Amino acid sequence: MEKKKEYYDVVVIGGGPAGMTAAIYCGRARLKTLLIEKSLVGGLATYTSEIENYPGFPEPVAGLELMKLFEQQTKRFGVQIKLTDVKGLRIEEDYKVVSTFRVDYYAKAVIIATGGKPRLTGAKGEENFLYDKGISFCATCDAAYYTDKKVMIIGSGDAAIEEGIFLTKFAREVHVSVIHDEGIMDANKVAQEKALKNEKMIFHWNTMVEAFEGNERLERVVLKNLKTGELIPVDVDGCFLFIGYVPNTEIFKGLIDMTPKGYIITNENMETNIDGVYAVGDVRDKFLRQVATAVGDGAIAGVMAEKYIEETDYFTNEILKAKETVLAYVYNAVEAKDREYLMKVEEFHKKYANKLKMCRIDIYKSDRLAKRLYCEKVPCIAVVKEGKVAKHIYDLEDFEKELLSCI
Repeated sequence: MEKKKEYYDVVVIGGGPAGMTAAIYCGRARLKTLLIEKSLVGGLATYTSEIENYPGFPEPVAGLELMKLFEQQTKRFGVQIKLTDVKGLRIEEDYKVVSTFRVDYYAKAVIIATGGKPRLTGAKGEENFLYDKGISFCATCDAAYYTDKKVMIIGSGDAAIEEGIFLTKFAREVHVSVIHDEGIMDANKVAQEKALKNEKMIFHWNTMVEAFEGNERLERVVLKNLKTGELIPVDVDGCFLFIGYVPNTEIFKGLIDMTPKGYIITNENMETNIDGVYAVGDVRDKFLRQVATAVGDGAIAGVMAEKYIEETDYFTNEILKAKETVLAYVYNAVEAKDREYLMKVEEFHKKYANKLKMCRIDIYKSDRLAKRLYCEKVPCIAVVKEGKVAKHIYDLEDFEKELLSCI
């Protein structure tokens, strides 16, 4: 059965804070925008019990509550949201095609915001107890189930320690396995201080998981002391893994440039190795992965996608599809000499306006159109005939003779 085709200006893949911010910017720019999310709008941020460092919220805010506000704003700017799984991305001449099971979405620009999935320990027996059998990744979701019970936290970063503190509101005991020496954690200092003062939190220093054990459900986590090799069985009712995330980039391998760990490589403008394809949020190779930095990524990508589409439409309609020979003057407006040449080129165009179409391309903010015209340096005159660059003129002291030969 042939797939249905739908056309958009921008398709955002992933509905976390980065993806929604990018969609907000695109929607506000009056671009026809689609946001595709596999399961839950808000992404992993919805699982965070309290977010204390997002600007504008003096008191801690629940991740789910904050993401609902993001979603409301996204919808207010006319962004369409579809809950479905993306199967792949391919690049065609005029479009980027985002494929799902039933529909191919054709877009001028694509923003990848697929985030990550929780990293597993790889310990023995782990696969037997994932999710509803005792191993969880979301304290907010499952804390109430463990009221007056005993749980284990694996990890010592911000998420591990902050979610561990949250669990102490419900659980009888919260054991924490930390790979570092006593007193050393990866979490922020405020969280560390709170955790060390919390009588319900019991730390196992220099340990990592050796095995998960139990029958129908998880009953025991066996820790291994990294210095002595001693095995330490701890009876628990549940275990929470907070040891980082693995980027959801499998479907883009071979197409988008990535690090060996699978994070997408971008420049500061969120641009990937493919024109018109951007990556934002936790899926991007960067230092800090927080809601605040995800929002920054999304804002940049949204603006860059808008400019890319504007430039592409201009390039296609005004240059490639022009019936006349196009005189494209590529220059830097802040350079005085470039402005002088501009006046001379304009005077020349006036003489032959019936034969030539002139386009002014300023590279001050972006050199993408210069690259599309294959200009090796600026200032430059690119002569385009029937949609193809016929000539480059770099010596602008005496450009008229060369131009006349092109008319």
